[in-house]
Amino acid sequence: MRSSLAPGIRLITSFSRDSWYRGFTLFLTFLFYTSYHLSRKPISIVKSELHRNCSTVIRPPNLNGTDNETWCDWAPFDQDNYQTLFGAVDNSFLVAYAIGMFFSGIFGERVPLRYYLTSGMLLSGLFTCLFGLGFYWNIHSIWYYAFVQAMNGLVQTTGWPAVVACVGNWFGKGKRGFIMGVWNSHTSVGNILGSLIAGLFVSSAWGMSFIVPGIIIASTGVLCFFFLVERPEDVGCSPPQHHEDDEKEPLLQKSSSIEEIFSSPDRSNSISSEHAAPEHTEAISFCGALKIPGVMEFSLCLLFAKLVSYTFLYWLPLYISNVAHFHPKEAGDMSTLFDVGGIVGGIVAGLVSDQTGGRASTCCVMLIMAAPMLFLYNYIGQYSLATTIGMLLLCGALVNGPYALITTAVSADLGTHESLRGNSRALSTVTAIIDGTGSIGAALGPLLAGLISPTGWNNVFYMLITADILACLLLSRLVYKEVKGWCGSSPRNRGFKDI
Repeated sequence: MRSSLAPGIRLITSFSRDSWYRGFTLFLTFLFYTSYHLSRKPISIVKSELHRNCSTVIRPPNLNGTDNETWCDWAPFDQDNYQTLFGAVDNSFLVAYAIGMFFSGIFGERVPLRYYLTSGMLLSGLFTCLFGLGFYWNIHSIWYYAFVQAMNGLVQTTGWPAVVACVGNWFGKGKRGFIMGVWNSHTSVGNILGSLIAGLFVSSAWGMSFIVPGIIIASTGVLCFFFLVERPEDVGCSPPQHHEDDEKEPLLQKSSSIEEIFSSPDRSNSISSEHAAPEHTEAISFCGALKIPGVMEFSLCLLFAKLVSYTFLYWLPLYISNVAHFHPKEAGDMSTLFDVGGIVGGIVAGLVSDQTGGRASTCCVMLIMAAPMLFLYNYIGQYSLATTIGMLLLCGALVNGPYALITTAVSADLGTHESLRGNSRALSTVTAIIDGTGSIGAALGPLLAGLISPTGWNNVFYMLITADILACLLLSRLVYKEVKGWCGSSPRNRGFKDI
């Protein structure tokens, strides 16, 4: 009888109930964080509209005013220090985000993730819309835009620790690098969609470039409230096991079967786990999370890796517009290629680190390769359209690959480190520490770019190359440990057992 079933039905019934829940959770969290990044991107697209080269713009005949140089700019960004003002707006968001992230993980361990994410997305939608309403309310105060961005930065800290904790609750180790590499493409997908949506309105009514993304993230917040399942146990599914010595989960096997990737541990393990000592549910302290081996090194590495990534996030469209003389919408569209490369880089980094067991080594190799590529992009990246496209894709892959790996698979590995056996509530705090430290770099990068860019874009790229090299050096101890294990001096392990 089964052979007579339609192919689509056979496909549906071939997956277990646990597999469907795992896949559904992965899809929902992907959608949620896509909306977070979608709502962050418009400011980088709108910058080139807030301050333009008015000599190239046709002046309306009914426009009054005598200042021919800045008549088309949006005050207060019509001043000579407009780059500094842009840097101040960027850093209002990023500094608030960095500070809030250290506390967000602590709250995330103690507050139901569904409520936490829902409230964060609704508030983020509100503040994103408020920035865009400044266009319709004719607001020209730098303090208004800085305040709205700061508040948005605070509420956006609800996103990352919560979605990583949720995915970590549903998936074990094994192919975590590959799964999270694919899943982490939400960052680049969000950036791409944010750029495209903002680009639709930037030249006509830039306020809508913020209002539409604000409505989208608020809508996904409502979706989160109605459909997110935080833990497998909440719906009677089998929880994953996070440690190798007792894990027989299909995720550890070198199989590419989709069913195996989304399936739960077999029944024998579920039975044996019932007789294991019960887990402690007390949330880990901030200092306790810092003591987990590898947390400090990866946190500091992410500081410099995220500095580079976020400088591109906030300044790449303006760089392309200034250097290659693209129209603001065209510059925004072109900048999405960097994020397309980031999708590929994140997946490749996760896949390679799964196969080799070397998270730190994978990051280090990509960071080493990124430094000369950034140098080349600055000097030859604008020679032709083909060169621009190729260099943006390559730089995006090498810059965002390590960033994606550290914020996903590495964070999840450390949050379920075997030194925490018996405490399953460390994942959100560890993720917040790593991403919070990285967010300090995310705040410094655009700030330094705003301060350095008046001296020339070359100096901005030298700053980015230096940050890449420092990020690589900070992983040297962990890379040495991994290489030593590969050479047979110590047992080779996945994750961070001996670090």
